[in-house]
Amino acid sequence: MLYVSQLCKFKKLDRHATLTMTLIIAKSSLQGALLRGNPFILIALSCLTFSFVLPGYAENTVPHPPKQNWSFNGPFGTFKRDELQRGFQVYKEVCSACHSLKHIRFRDLKGIGFKEVEIKALAAEYEVTDGPNADGQMFQRKALPSDVIPGPFPNDNAARAANNGALPPDQSLLVKAREGGADHIHAIMMGYVEPPEGVKVDPGRHYNEYFPGGQISMAKPLTDGQVTYADGTNATVEQMSHDVAAFLAWTAEPEMEARKQMGVKVLAYLLFMTVMFYLTMRRIWRDVKK
Repeated sequence: MLYVSQLCKFKKLDRHATLTMTLIIAKSSLQGALLRGNPFILIALSCLTFSFVLPGYAENTVPHPPKQNWSFNGPFGTFKRDELQRGFQVYKEVCSACHSLKHIRFRDLKGIGFKEVEIKALAAEYEVTDGPNADGQMFQRKALPSDVIPGPFPNDNAARAANNGALPPDQSLLVKAREGGADHIHAIMMGYVEPPEGVKVDPGRHYNEYFPGGQISMAKPLTDGQVTYADGTNATVEQMSHDVAAFLAWTAEPEMEARKQMGVKVLAYLLFMTVMFYLTMRRIWRDVKK
């Protein structure tokens, strides 16, 4: 192991190459030990390998996002409608400039507390492409509640061209797609800090302590007071980050509350039937002597 470390320093190999060489040598040694059937050699090689690999692995990992107190956590958790509406406002006024919600229709917003009149008025603010008409031409019309919320770009190539080659991900299922879920989204929003000494940030990138690799193409999206909440809540970066993360948790699983309610009913039914079956069994076998 020491030989590998010295060799990698001499040839100026990066850490991934060092770890790869270590694992290859360890694999060969383990295979030899298996053939000889010596358990002590196996244990020693395993300890040496992990003592060399794990510190290097830890240096290349990002911090775990801090756990937040979400109202929807746990088997009985539910969404807060005021929180979701504030999160949608943050998405609409900030995030929608780059990110889409391809799996959410305007009428789905009824699930976060919007009334039908409000949904129709909101949809009417957008235009969507429809058609073809009788002449075979596509045309623009005002959006309807049944339409998907339009994204900022017509296609992925246009999105990349507007963002220095980076493709902003669709946010509909982002919470499910990222390890840590809503905690990850909140941490990314709060993770824009000055880079540590000696860390060089590439052009067009921004340092974020919770993003893998530490460099992200998205500039810091939120600043204090950037949004004026309709309910008068103070729009700090922390508050907006929390609200938009909760909203994206809802877009990823709008049926969560119904699923949890059904789960509670199923468990209650199974418990009831278990008691009934037990009492029935006792009644049937009560006259049978031991």
